[in-house]
Amino acid sequence: MTTETDSLHTVAGASDATAVDDSFHVFDTTLRDGAQREGINLTVADKLTIARHLDDFGVGFIEGGWPGANPRDTEFFARAKQEIRFRNAQLVAFGSTRRAGATAAEDPQVKALLDSGAPVITLVAKSHDRHVELALRTTLDENIAMVRDTVAHLREQGRRVFVDCEHFFDGYRANPEYAKAVVRAAAEAGADVVILCDTNGGMLPAQIQAVVSTVLADTGARLGIHAQDDTGCAVANTLAAVDAGATHVQCTANGYGERVGNANLFPVVAALELKYGKRVLPDGALKEMTRISHAIAEVVNLTPSTHQPYVGVSAFAHKAGLHASAIKVDPDLYQHIDPERVGNTMRMLVSDMAGRASIELKGKELGVDLGGDRALISRVVERVKERELKGYTYEAADASFELLLRAEVEGRARRYFRTESWRAIVEDRPDGTHANEATVKLWAKGERIVATAEGNGPVNALDLAMRAGLERIHPQLAKLELVDYKVRILEGKHGTQSTTRVLITTTDGEGEWATVGVGENVIAASWQALEDAYTYGLLRAGVDPAE
Repeated sequence: MTTETDSLHTVAGASDATAVDDSFHVFDTTLRDGAQREGINLTVADKLTIARHLDDFGVGFIEGGWPGANPRDTEFFARAKQEIRFRNAQLVAFGSTRRAGATAAEDPQVKALLDSGAPVITLVAKSHDRHVELALRTTLDENIAMVRDTVAHLREQGRRVFVDCEHFFDGYRANPEYAKAVVRAAAEAGADVVILCDTNGGMLPAQIQAVVSTVLADTGARLGIHAQDDTGCAVANTLAAVDAGATHVQCTANGYGERVGNANLFPVVAALELKYGKRVLPDGALKEMTRISHAIAEVVNLTPSTHQPYVGVSAFAHKAGLHASAIKVDPDLYQHIDPERVGNTMRMLVSDMAGRASIELKGKELGVDLGGDRALISRVVERVKERELKGYTYEAADASFELLLRAEVEGRARRYFRTESWRAIVEDRPDGTHANEATVKLWAKGERIVATAEGNGPVNALDLAMRAGLERIHPQLAKLELVDYKVRILEGKHGTQSTTRVLITTTDGEGEWATVGVGENVIAASWQALEDAYTYGLLRAGVDPAE
């Protein structure tokens, strides 16, 4: 006899593995709901890549989109069927209940869901009486018949069915008996899970918990939660629903979604695993969380949030000297978990708030042994405070700080070259274009170098001139590339005069580092940051300054 589970695995797109039991679901909807975020426009290739990342992470279900509603989602399901064999997840197709006055068997949209080959189908159903009458323009009874008929038809075709009750909490507030009747209809027709959706995102945790508890008791259905983040409570609301008995959570990677977004997959999963003690991912998957979060951010072309819980680069960053002193004794004193459990790392930030403990820990992080030398550490602290008073910042410029630190430890600054002078010229032409030219005069290995270059701006011209002059002597510089450039005008001291701070990020193809420069104008500050960037690049390459 073929079991339901066996039959599901014969459908294209089904998972090879069942690493986590079915008693609790982690359901990801990044490819559908997350893609509705302003600024995200996923290609089919993007969706396939993200699906692979999510499967690697170990979510149980990946909602791929709405086949039949647009060509891109239809193509995604066709290609996923051929190109991906999911190890942990099952692919889910999203669609709506049949049209009013028709039957599910003859509804082309329902047929498209079946044609997608997805083993699981999520149906969106109206559970708010006002939406039924105004949006669907049908009767309350017909809406319930639409739910029953569509769920039953899909179940007859061997598909597992989840039902999203759209606007459930608003509908429950307006007409609780009708909202519960929709839940009952879905469950009785064969839906495995009925998801209560806070579509407008207006609920708070205590309200969510109370409603989920009541609906669970009154209907006996298996319940899930889908929370939008309009009150900033999507993660808390999701966990409140779990506290009330929900066993299915719908989330998106990095909280992507319409308006302000959805419940963020990563803090929800981390809370379930680390705070609730639930096993919702395969063994070892949680350590991949930071990598997966950042990888998906790269695919959607959005900068990863530095302050995102668990996976942000600042999630375990410590700045206050008091914190650093305590962390030196025991990191757990100012960290709620070991960052390695989620694939992140602790970072020490160096600023004018730093104390000796901060500097010592930062040195250890950078591989510079200060040897407990209190006099040396005090000198570094004072040097940092003195330079930050002038406008420097080392929180986001580890490379410049490491050069400063090594200079104090070694008694002299690392010098692979010396600047004699530099000049940048911007020419405004009659046709409205600009010519940018730079000349640099440098000394390296006892040789005087003069180099000139043109660029698309004065800083780019200086960068190209410096590279042209030094590459013959230091060929390691050929693979360096500037990948980010930020300028900040600091508070002026004399009328319109001001100080400029520049942060430059450089890569050698294997890693990135940031350097800082401060000057009376943007070009002077940029030159300082460029000098540090190339100096640090040669340090990373293992070049001996004496050679």
